[in-house]
Amino acid sequence: MTTDTRIARRIPFGRLVRVETRKMLDTRTSVIMTGTLILLALALVAGRGIATGPANLFTLAGTAAIALGVLLPVLGILTVTGEWSHRTALTTFALEPRRGRVLVAKCVPVLAAAVVACLLALLVAVPVTAVAAAVHGVEATWRLEPGAVLGWIATMVILTAQGLAMGMLLLNAPAAIVISLVNPMAWGFVGQLGGAGEFLTEWFDLNTTTNALIDGRMTGGDLARLATSVLVWVVIPMGAGVLRVLRREVR
Repeated sequence: MTTDTRIARRIPFGRLVRVETRKMLDTRTSVIMTGTLILLALALVAGRGIATGPANLFTLAGTAAIALGVLLPVLGILTVTGEWSHRTALTTFALEPRRGRVLVAKCVPVLAAAVVACLLALLVAVPVTAVAAAVHGVEATWRLEPGAVLGWIATMVILTAQGLAMGMLLLNAPAAIVISLVNPMAWGFVGQLGGAGEFLTEWFDLNTTTNALIDGRMTGGDLARLATSVLVWVVIPMGAGVLRVLRREVR
């Protein structure tokens, strides 16, 4: 039995997850990103409720998606590229030679953060809904459709996974962030290119294919389009990124 194998067997996966969670929160960039994510999401929920007055719990909570859909993928990118930008990969992979376990441990807290962020938005939307109803003199709508809520959370998880996949594939935070931010604008342009552009958008743009998921009314065709876009933007890039990390020489 080699020394590396003995060391790897002594590190429980739960400990790896805790370590990667701490890494996600203990750098200046991650702290700023996490703080901005929370504050912006809360500001959007509160601002829309007070300014425009839709006293609908799910509508107000969904407003946070404007921030979550942009910043959660960036947080994922920073998490998986941090080892390479800070040159700590050698230490990490020396302590845990099985790089696949490290990559999984990096993904778990980021995807969990996406779920927690959605639940936090729902929690904040409760008092905002009550205040909006009182201020604008309308009746509050508290009903939540389980399918729509789960679909909304699943959408945020998918978009976060897209950021993780792009980060693993490129291992370069600036390039991955630029692609992540430009991607929605590029698809908006493609969608204006007539029938062919609309077809490509309907099948390959995650922001379009997840609409039915958020509505909670998926059909067979919607599921096929969602699966195709997830395959193109999450599964294939992440698979290629994992292979790259497993084979890359660490210096």
